[in-house]
Amino acid sequence: MVDFSTVSAEASARASTAAAEAGVAFLAAPVSGNPDMVAEGRAAIVASGAAEAFERVRPHLDRIAPTVTYTGPGQTSLLVKLCHNLMLGMVTQSLVEVTALAEKGGVSRADFIDFINGSVLGSTVTRHKGRALAERDYTPTVTTTMLRKDFDLGLAAARALEVPMPLGAMVQQLIQTAIAHGHGESDYASLFELAARAAGLDHAEHDA
Repeated sequence: MVDFSTVSAEASARASTAAAEAGVAFLAAPVSGNPDMVAEGRAAIVASGAAEAFERVRPHLDRIAPTVTYTGPGQTSLLVKLCHNLMLGMVTQSLVEVTALAEKGGVSRADFIDFINGSVLGSTVTRHKGRALAERDYTPTVTTTMLRKDFDLGLAAARALEVPMPLGAMVQQLIQTAIAHGHGESDYASLFELAARAAGLDHAEHDA
């Protein structure tokens, strides 16, 4: 059994125990990449569990994603994926803030994003989320509510391991604010709307 979901390590451990009791090998193998990224062949899988089970299923995982990483026994892959999603939210928050700054200074969002994507800072995240910001199109790939779930899990893991996450905690509250403003079922790129409002940008007037 290969579980691709991003859940808490505790939930994954319970599933693993139940599988073992039924005589079934279990791997926790969360996926980095929304459906569009998977379709483009740009997904990444991080897996943990019994090494023998991983080697048995690896050929199938390789067909799904070009990057497959094994992190050892247990549920270590869940921690890796939560760290990944924490960073994803922090990077996106950085992007929305600087985009709001550039726009407030008279630069079009599209031009600013084009520059970022052509610079050393360009990445898959800035290309995909930058397009959403430029068009203010928040058709969800991952909703803000889903990202909040991952931040809740990630910060809980940090608390359990006594690791301070000041930036992560701040972004968690901004995510919560976006949900409170009605963006819960929008793509998490809608964090830009908070940054724009805080900057005093009037998009209704500007876009007209």
